[in-house]
Parts: sequence; C-alpha cells; structure tokens
Amino acid sequence: MIIILVTPAPADAAPSLRTVRLAKTVGVDIIVSPSVNLGSGFAGGTLTGQLGPVEVRDSRGPVNPNTWVATVSATAFVTGAGGAQRTIPNSRISYWSGPVTRSTGGGVLVPGQPTAAQAVTLDVTRQAFRKTAGNGNNMVFWMPTIRIAIPTGIVAGTYRGTITHSVA
Repeated sequence: MIIILVTPAPADAAPSLRTVRLAKTVGVDIIVSPSVNLGSGFAGGTLTGQLGPVEVRDSRGPVNPNTWVATVSATAFVTGAGGAQRTIPNSRISYWSGPVTRSTGGGVLVPGQPTAAQAVTLDVTRQAFRKTAGNGNNMVFWMPTIRIAIPTGIVAGTYRGTITHSVA
C-alpha cells in the first residue's frame, strides 16, 4: 500500500491556509491549502485528488499592466531515504487547474488547464492560471487536481512531496 501526502511550499503558517509570496509583484498574493492526503493506492495504479482551493489576490488597484501569471511545480515524491524504488518522479505527476470556481472584481481570467484532457506533467514549471486584463483589487479561486501514476516495482510506504504555486 502506498500513501501519498502533498505539502504546499514553505510559507508563513496560518490556521487553515498558507499565503505564499514568492514573486516580486507587490500587491499580488497566492494562498494555498495546507497539506492534503491523496489517499492510498498500489504500485502500477493511479491516484487522483484535488489539492484544495488556490486563491490569487490582486490588491494593486488601477496599475498598468494589471496582469499576473500563476505557476505550479512539484518535487519528486519519496519515502524514507528515497532511491530508485522509493521515489515517484515529478514526471509521473499530472496537474490541471480546472476552471474559475469563484472570482470577484472582474478581469480576464484564463485557466492553464480547464479540464483533465489538458493535464500537464509537473516535471517542469507550468502555468496554472493567468490574468490577462482588467482592474486591480480582485480575487480568483480555482480547485486544481493532480493525478499520480504510481510506478510498478515501487515499495510500500508513505510518500511525501511538495506542490509549489507562485504568482508574478
């Protein structure tokens, strides 16, 4: 049995959400859910689950340009000391943002991968969402999903990895 735990990138701790400011864009923040347990599966199987809501808050007001891009990346998932049979590489982790689940303040908001058919692997940094036009002082929420293709021959254990969302 393989158990998958996902943790957000390190950030200031909050009771239920974590705010991550990895970008140099002042007035734009991204807020992610705390750790999530995707459940358990078997070698050669697949686990799919939602990461919880992701929110971008743009409080810059009427500045130009008033756009941003949210990106996502992942580490490999490992158990114990890692190694060939104790690692799920990030090339086996797929992500799709899904559509906007809620927004305020307007703007043109574009999901990176609206459906599972557009899922991308997280072996490189990918675009998760973007704002291409509109005013400041707005928020957008989406509920990303990840799918982990568990390699065959992997040992049982609790695998931990990090999904990082950032905005600039």
